[in-house]
Amino acid sequence: MLTPLLKTMRPRQWTKNGFVYFALVFDKQLFQLVPLARTVAGFFLFCLISSAVYIFNDLADIEADRQHPEKKHRPLPSGQLSQGAAWTAGILLVLLSLTLGWFLSRSFAYVAAAYFLINLAYSRWLKHVPILDVLIIAAGFVLRVHAGTTLIEVERFSPWLYVVTTLGALYLGFGKRRSELALLAQGAGSHRKVLDGYTLPLLDQYITIVSAATILAYSLYTFSAPNLPENHSMMLTIPFMAYVIFRYLYIIQVSHRAGAPEEILLTDRPMQIAIVLFGLAIVAIFYLS
Repeated sequence: MLTPLLKTMRPRQWTKNGFVYFALVFDKQLFQLVPLARTVAGFFLFCLISSAVYIFNDLADIEADRQHPEKKHRPLPSGQLSQGAAWTAGILLVLLSLTLGWFLSRSFAYVAAAYFLINLAYSRWLKHVPILDVLIIAAGFVLRVHAGTTLIEVERFSPWLYVVTTLGALYLGFGKRRSELALLAQGAGSHRKVLDGYTLPLLDQYITIVSAATILAYSLYTFSAPNLPENHSMMLTIPFMAYVIFRYLYIIQVSHRAGAPEEILLTDRPMQIAIVLFGLAIVAIFYLS
């Protein structure tokens, strides 16, 4: 039962929890041992509570997933994992992550609890409401970033990064909805009720708006944040951000592989190279200039 449970915990989704490291990196504390250790611990705990969210989400969607062409193979709808075992594991993960989080930082525990409750409401009700469903997804990313700020003594973390995170998450969310709608075609609403509230042209407009806004917000961050080099060298990272946005848009429109953003991150080589170069450029400008 361990292998089906691990699959239900979605370890590939843990890449999203990398946003916990934003405060550490962008507040110039990446190479300080104590802040690094606390952030690594926070990342691990966020992985546990996010896995609990996926377990409860699968329990709520078990009947709908059995009718889905891809999700029917997941451990719960396929019967590989019993519902009783899933409930037990989910509850234990929540208790463990919040208890350890409390000892790590009370503020972190509050943020983790808020993340869990919002996602519980999402799994039960909010994911059926068009637009609000994607906004809740974006809120989860913002909470990850905020969780990172509770683990260190923040000195000059720019609020622009919250704006960039929100817009980038909306971009991923609308891209995922577009991929689902294109995949399921006329029967989309029967698999995911919220898809009845979207059309491909509408989602294309949303994607265009938030992708442009993401690049603009990041560009404003590169010359307005208080802890950046005075020579505005951070602006040199804008092309990397633009490429990541454009590459994902290419995947949405041409390759039709945007249903699972974490899979894109783990399998698309050009995207991986761009993100690595993006990260190296940020570290070099922050810490070496």
